[in-house]
Amino acid sequence: MSTIETALAALDLETKVSLLAGQDVWSLPAVPHIGLGSLVMSDGPIGVRGTSWGPDDPAVVLPSPTALAATWDPALARRVGRLLAQEARRKGAHLLLAPTVNLHRTPLGGRHFECYSEDPLLTAEIGVGYVRGVQDGGVGATVKHFVANDSETARFVLDAAVDDRTLREVYLAPFEAIVNAGVWAVMCAYNGVNGHTMSENDALQNGLLKGEWGFDGVVVSDWTAAKTTAATALGGLDVAMPGPGNPWGPKLVEAVRAGEVPESVVDEMVRRVLRLAGRVGLLEGVEPAVPVRPEAVVDGDALAEEVASRSFVLLRNDGTLPLASPTVALIGVAAEEARILGGGSVTVFPPHVVSPLDGLRAQGVELTYEPGVDPRTKLPPAYGPEWTDPETGEAGFRMVFRDASGAELGRLLLEAAVTGWTGKMPAGVDGSLLDSVELSAWFRPLVFGEHRFGVGGIGEFVLTVDGEVLYDDKQVAYDDDPAAGILLHPETRVATTVEGPVLVTLRHKTWVRKGIGAVVGITLGHAEPGPTDDELIQRAVVAAAAAQVAVVVVATTEEVESEGFDRRSLALPGRQDDMVAAVAAANPRTVVVVNAGSPVEMPWVDDVAAVLLTWFPGQEAGAALASVLFGHTEPAGRLPTTWPVRMADCPVLDVDPVDGVLAYREGLFIGYRAWERRPVAPAFWFGAGLGYTTWDYESVTVTPSDALATVTVSLRNTGARSGREVVQVYLVPDAPAADRPSRWLAGFASVEAGAGEVVEVVVELPRRSVEAWEDGAWVTLSGGYTVDVGHDYGDTRLSAALKV
Repeated sequence: MSTIETALAALDLETKVSLLAGQDVWSLPAVPHIGLGSLVMSDGPIGVRGTSWGPDDPAVVLPSPTALAATWDPALARRVGRLLAQEARRKGAHLLLAPTVNLHRTPLGGRHFECYSEDPLLTAEIGVGYVRGVQDGGVGATVKHFVANDSETARFVLDAAVDDRTLREVYLAPFEAIVNAGVWAVMCAYNGVNGHTMSENDALQNGLLKGEWGFDGVVVSDWTAAKTTAATALGGLDVAMPGPGNPWGPKLVEAVRAGEVPESVVDEMVRRVLRLAGRVGLLEGVEPAVPVRPEAVVDGDALAEEVASRSFVLLRNDGTLPLASPTVALIGVAAEEARILGGGSVTVFPPHVVSPLDGLRAQGVELTYEPGVDPRTKLPPAYGPEWTDPETGEAGFRMVFRDASGAELGRLLLEAAVTGWTGKMPAGVDGSLLDSVELSAWFRPLVFGEHRFGVGGIGEFVLTVDGEVLYDDKQVAYDDDPAAGILLHPETRVATTVEGPVLVTLRHKTWVRKGIGAVVGITLGHAEPGPTDDELIQRAVVAAAAAQVAVVVVATTEEVESEGFDRRSLALPGRQDDMVAAVAAANPRTVVVVNAGSPVEMPWVDDVAAVLLTWFPGQEAGAALASVLFGHTEPAGRLPTTWPVRMADCPVLDVDPVDGVLAYREGLFIGYRAWERRPVAPAFWFGAGLGYTTWDYESVTVTPSDALATVTVSLRNTGARSGREVVQVYLVPDAPAADRPSRWLAGFASVEAGAGEVVEVVVELPRRSVEAWEDGAWVTLSGGYTVDVGHDYGDTRLSAALKV
C-alpha cells in the first residue's frame, strides 16, 4: 500500500472532510498523526502576496500578465514562474493561485490585464511556461478560472452559454495544454457554463478534466464560490475555500452519513489533497516532486525590469526613438506616481517602485516635469515628506488596531495612507478581536489654503483635522462583489483651510465578510490647493515647447481596470486626450507612453512622433522605460491582443447577461478571427510591434513532421543594431468555411541577431492546429493550406504550401 493510501486509511470521516475546506482564508489544516503539514495558498499572478494583504509584507511586483504575453517568450515566462516559486517559499506558501488563462473575449473585460491573450495558442504557450517555472521550484501552480470566466459583470451568478465547439477550440484549449503539462491544481470559476455552475459542473470537472484529460491534481473553488454541499462534492470540486463556515465541514459529514454523497467520493478528494501535499513536501514518506529545493538565487528586481522592458510594444515611431540624450519634458501624473498593476486579487505591495520620473532622472538628462491633468476620480492617498511629526520627526502614518473596548491590539507605521487586509491581520493583531483601526499623522502643508481630504472605504468613519470632526458617517459597498467592495470603494471628500501643522486622524470601524473574516481597506486621500485642468494643460504645453522632446505618460486608473467590474469605455479617463493633443501641437517630437493593461482609444495616434505601450510594468517601471527610451534595451514586445481605433468598432463588446445568461453568440470569432470579418480595420493587429532595427524575411520551407509540420524561416537583420524578432506562422485553408476562421495562429518563435546577421528560425506546428471539434470528437480538417509567415497578423512576409 502506498504512503498516500496508508495515510488515507488512518483517517476517520470527520478528519477527511476537514482536509477538504479551509481552516481559514488561505490554508488547509495539518494532521500530525499521519505526518501531514498545513498547506498554504497565496494569490498571484504578478507577485506572491502570502497570507497577509497589506503593506507590512511586501513582495516583488512583476509586470501584468498582458505584458508577459507581449514578450511572446515561454522561456521567459518559465523564469518568471521560478521567481514566484522562490517568493512563495519565502512567504511559506505551497500553492500559487495562478496563472489566469481566460481569454480576451472583449476588451471590456475587467480582468483583461490579468489574462494573457485573445489567442488560445499564445495563451497556452505562455501559461505552460509559467506553470512549469512555478513547479520547478517545488510550489504548485493553479490554473484558473475553469472556465468561461471572461468578464466580471454578475460573475457570481451568470451562466455562460457556449457551444461545445467554441468551448473546446477556444476557451478550454489553454487549460488542456496546461493540464497536459502537469499542473497540480485547477481553480473553478464562479460562473456557470451551459446551465451548471462550475463548482457543481460534473460534465466539465469530472467528465472532461479528471476523466478525459486525466487530471490528477486538486480542483479548488474560487473564494466563496461553493454554495452547496452534495452538488459540489458530486460535481468534481475537491477543496472549498475559504473557511471555516463554508458548505462542507459538518454538512458534508452529514451528507455522507445520509447517503447523499458516497464516502468513496470523499476518499478520492482526500487522495488528491494528499497527492498535492506530497508533491510540495508536506506529507511524510512521500518524496516531493522537487526533492532539492532551489536556493534563492533569482534577482527579483532584475527580472522585473527585464520582463518589463521586453514586454514594451512600440506601436509608432518616426525615428524619434531611441532618444539621443535630448532635453526632455516629462508630463503626466503616472510619470511620478507609477501605475504598476491592475486592481483586484492581483494586488501586491512592492518593496519599492521606480517611477518613470525616477528612471529618467537616473539617465542624467536635462529634465523638466509637469503632472498635467489627473485622470483619477478619487484623491490620491496621502503621502510625502509633509506628513511628518514636527516634534519627533517621525514620518508616515501611524496605524493602531483596537478591540471593542478600545484596547490596543497592535500598531504599524505606514509610508502612505492606504491599507488593505482581509482575514489575516498584521503580525500580532488578532483579527477575531479587531473592532476598529485608527490612522493618524501630522500634516505640515507646503501650500496654505483649502485642502481636500478623501475618506475611502466601507464601514463607519470619523475624520478629524486639527481636532475638528469633518466627517462622521457610514459608507456602503457598491455591490456584493468582495473585490469591488474592497478595491472599488466609495469616497467622500471634505475640505478645510489649513495654514499650519495639523494632526489628521481617520478612525474606522472594521467590517466582516462571511467566509473571509475581518476586512480592513481604507484610504485617506489628500489634495492640496492647485490649478485647474486648463491651467495644468497649459503648463504642460509650455514645458513641451521648451524641450527637444516631450514624453507624455497617460494611464488608466484602478477605477477603470480591476477585478470586480467590467469597463464601459475604452477612452482614457479624464482629459488626458486633450493634454496629449495640446502637447503634440506644441512639440512635433512628442512620445506618448501608454500605461494601461488593456486596449485604450488613442485619437491622437497619427499626430505624435512615437507611441510606446508599457502595460502595467511592475515595480521597476521607470528603470525599464528609461532603458527603452534611450536605446539601452530594444522594445521587443508584440501585441497579444488586437487594438481598435474606437470601441464601437470592436467585434465583441457584450459583457452583460440577459436574464442571467451571457450568450457567446460570436462562437469561434473573437480577437483577430473576428476582426478579419469586420468592415473596418483595427488600429493595430494582433502580433504587431516595432523595434529599433528592421528585418528581411528571405526564405521559408515547410516540412511534414510526426506532429504536423516544421516551418524553417531564414531572416536577415537589415538594421544598424542588434534586435529581436517574433516570427509568427498562420494557417490559411485553401477551401475556407463560412463557419470557421479564415486564418489562425499555428506557431511562433523568437530570434535575436546582430546587425547584418542572417539567422534561421524553426517553428513546429502541432497537429491540433488543423483539428476541429465536430460531433463530440477531434477531426482533422484535411486539404490544402497556405502557411503565412510574417511580422504580425496583418503583415505577411512569406508563404508556402502545406497538404494535410
